[in-house]
Amino acid sequence: MSGHSKWATIKHQKGAKDKARGKLFNKIARILEVAARDGGGDPSSNAALRTAIQKAKAGQMTNDAIDRAIKRGTGADDGGTYEAIMYEGYAPGGVAILVDTLTDNRNRTGSDVRNIFNKLGGSLAEPGAVGWQFSRKGVIIVDGAVAEDEVMMAALDAGADDVARDGDEWRVTCTPNHVYDLQAALEAAGLVVRSAESTMVSSITIEVTDAADARNILRIMDAFEDNDDVQDVYSNFDISDELMEAVSA
Repeated sequence: MSGHSKWATIKHQKGAKDKARGKLFNKIARILEVAARDGGGDPSSNAALRTAIQKAKAGQMTNDAIDRAIKRGTGADDGGTYEAIMYEGYAPGGVAILVDTLTDNRNRTGSDVRNIFNKLGGSLAEPGAVGWQFSRKGVIIVDGAVAEDEVMMAALDAGADDVARDGDEWRVTCTPNHVYDLQAALEAAGLVVRSAESTMVSSITIEVTDAADARNILRIMDAFEDNDDVQDVYSNFDISDELMEAVSA
């Protein structure tokens, strides 16, 4: 299983703890602010804001919190000024990592990103070094107990691009702006959705077999997820379920 969907599964299995949920809301609020600032506060004419609202609702963010974030973005409420910066780097084993940030202090964020890489055996790379291999897609992970025909019929009828086996589960891909509508359609068809996200998917997969490398890759992913300025972190690692269980224990 490749990094984007493996990591989504790991995050799902960790559960929605209060601290993690609070961090998620803070990150989504920034996305809402920036989308509203750049394209206006009307989701019917702002596709980026519409997608951000869907993500917020999928994360169970309240309507009041969503409205406040949009108002900050449009200037109706006081808010910070954030800029989007994508950092690129390598984890142990030559694994590629993209770090998507929204920050009000690029010096602080750049230093944090560099330190996370350096402390755990990775390295920050120049812009374009790994980004060329990634493209944005909607990725939905569906419970693998369902028959392929059932998943295929429900997914393709709802506008999915592809359905493929991914370990013990099904991976459904679609255009990124359709992911949450597709999730709703799959759930309405009775399928169990494990995770749904608009993510960056690499055209190259790096198989990781060394336990120390695998452990540090997961630590790097965790450290970035825990940073308030980081919105998303994407990678191209492939770690077997057996090794994943061993290093996560």
